[in-house]
Amino acid sequence: MTPDRLSDTFFALADPTRRAILARLTLGEASVNELAKPFEMSGPGLSKHLKVLERAGLISRGREAQWRPSRLEAGPLKDAADWLDGYRRFWDASFDRLEEHLADLQAKGGQHD
Repeated sequence: MTPDRLSDTFFALADPTRRAILARLTLGEASVNELAKPFEMSGPGLSKHLKVLERAGLISRGREAQWRPSRLEAGPLKDAADWLDGYRRFWDASFDRLEEHLADLQAKGGQHD
């Protein structure tokens, strides 16, 4: 994943409305009107959010007669999760070292009793 693509993904995920849209799309495809309902938002207002999600590759939009369903495209989410995973490993190792250090301190403290 290119850094710009990753930036697009995180930019899209930065907005709670867009995260809620993605959560809704995990249940299956939906129209603009269906996606707009929980937000009391107009179709055009929601369309702006959908365009950001589409540019980031997080959704695709089809056309079936008058219905334009949006579908979740999870590939960019996996790429973001893979990128974050390196930092998770860093924090896991840091906590493991801290746990070892605290155990050493407790063992040394127990020797002075």
